[in-house]
Amino acid sequence: MDKTDSETIVARDGAILTLTFNRPEARNAMTWNMYDRLYQVCEEVDADDSIRVLVLKGAGGKAFVAGTDISQFTRFEGAEDGLRYEREGEKRGGRVAAVRKPVIAQIEGAAVGGGFGIAAGADIRIATPEARFGVPIARTLGNCLSMKNYAKFMDLLGPSRLKEMIFTGRLLGADEALAAGFVHEIVPAADIEKRVREVADKVASHAQLTLQVTKDAVRRLQEARPVPDGDDLVRKIYGSADFREGVRAFVEKRPPRWTGK
Repeated sequence: MDKTDSETIVARDGAILTLTFNRPEARNAMTWNMYDRLYQVCEEVDADDSIRVLVLKGAGGKAFVAGTDISQFTRFEGAEDGLRYEREGEKRGGRVAAVRKPVIAQIEGAAVGGGFGIAAGADIRIATPEARFGVPIARTLGNCLSMKNYAKFMDLLGPSRLKEMIFTGRLLGADEALAAGFVHEIVPAADIEKRVREVADKVASHAQLTLQVTKDAVRRLQEARPVPDGDDLVRKIYGSADFREGVRAFVEKRPPRWTGK
C-alpha cells in the first residue's frame, strides 16, 4: 500500500502506516492538497483493521511541518474565507485526533502553526533535541485560532503558557515541550527513526480494543466541556487590514506594519 506523490509519501510496513509530508524545500509547509491527503489517510487507516498505528513525519529532517503555505492566503477576500479556513482546519486537525488507532508524531525540527496543530492531534509525540513548537501568529500573519484549537492547545499546555507563547511569538524548545508534557520523549536525530519504530511496534502489539476505547474515552471527556462560539472573533481577525498586511509582509519577506485595524 505504498503511495507517493510530489507532496506526500504513504508507506505501509506490516501493521504500521507512515505518512510523510514531502516538501522539504518549503520546510513541509502544508498545501490544501496535503491537508486533503492527510484527511484521506486518516480515513484509510480507520477503514483497514490490519493497520494498528499511524506515524506522521516530515521529510528532510529540518521540519515536521512549518505551518500552512502562506502564499495560499493571498487569495483570501475577507472574513468568510478565514472562517471557512478555520472550520476546515478544525475538521482536519480533529480528524487526526479522532483516528481510532494510535497516532505517533515523529518530530524533527519545526512543528509550528498548522504543524503544531497536527502534532497536537497525535497521541504520542517523539522529538529530536532540535524540535521547536508554537503558533507565532502574533508576529507573522496577525491571524487567530478557532475556539476548538484554543481549547485543544489550552488542554495540552495550560492557559498561562499558551497565552505567553502566543503573546511573545516564541517557540518552545524540545526540553520545555517535554517538561510541559507536550512531548513524550526526546531522541537524537540519528536514532529517532529506530525509536519511533520501536514504540510503534510495541503499541501495535497491544490490545487494539483497549487502545480504541481509551482514545474514545479521553476524547469524549475533552469534548464534554462545551466550547463557546467564536465566529465573531475569527471574522474580526480575517476581515482586518492587519491580517491582509501580515500576509503581504510575509510573502514580501518584510516586517509587518500593524495598525490595530
